Amino acid sequence: MDAPPRGIGWIEVVCGPMFSGKTEELIRRVRRALYARQRVELFKPKIDTRFAEIEIVSHSRQSVSAKPIGSAKDILELADPKTQVIGIDEAQFFDNELVEVVQTLADRGLRVIVAGLDQDFRGMPFEPMPELLAIAEYVTKTLAICMVCGNPAGRSQRLSRDKEQVVIGATEAYEARCRRCHTLEEVMPEQPRLFR
Repeated sequence: MDAPPRGIGWIEVVCGPMFSGKTEELIRRVRRALYARQRVELFKPKIDTRFAEIEIVSHSRQSVSAKPIGSAKDILELADPKTQVIGIDEAQFFDNELVEVVQTLADRGLRVIVAGLDQDFRGMPFEPMPELLAIAEYVTKTLAICMVCGNPAGRSQRLSRDKEQVVIGATEAYEARCRRCHTLEEVMPEQPRLFR
């Protein structure tokens, strides 16, 4: 990131597939703000209880405390007026109301860092991320490693047959795949695998 703006708020979005380090990057940025003695608050969706209920936890087990919330508007009600930096993880689990909330926070002069999947398991844009990407001053797209061939992976391969857009899971339910190895077929073809 270039030198941050002064005297105004802004929006940063960290996006990419599962296992690409989005949450690690959010945690890294938040820790740097804490080292700079800035007031920081973190929020996460209540439905994400994979690793912890009141923490944001990366797949590499880095963690920071966070407030679980049911809707994006809860952030406006719960945020301390003295807060300077707001972090929001798993943004794809919120509805489009998050866009308005993030705009409001940035307009109030806060630095807002949002992390989430930019594509669903089908490889389609995962709302509200496309709108957040459009309004952000800073965008970071992270890539994982394809678990089949080792190429850079920009997609999340669902390993189950569930058709719903949101299915909470980690390594038991998803793996990172590149464009070539990602599939939506009912029966996934057997592929030579780089990793097991």
